[in-house]
Amino acid sequence: MDLSVAELGKEYVIKSIETDDEELNAFLFSLGCYSGEKITVISRRKGGCTVAIKDARYNIDNQLAAAILI
Repeated sequence: MDLSVAELGKEYVIKSIETDDEELNAFLFSLGCYSGEKITVISRRKGGCTVAIKDARYNIDNQLAAAILI
């Protein structure tokens, strides 16, 4: 299951990141988004969602959310 279909307010553990873009992998890692880390979807909008990782919140688009497997 990927993050784009995650339930709002429920905490999940990231299983993997499915992308071939090394730059994107490095960016996500710098945000604290990597395998084994906890992530929560706070809200959804038409173009993406707001997620909580560690003590921070980030807005990500639907394509990026689909690459994060939980």
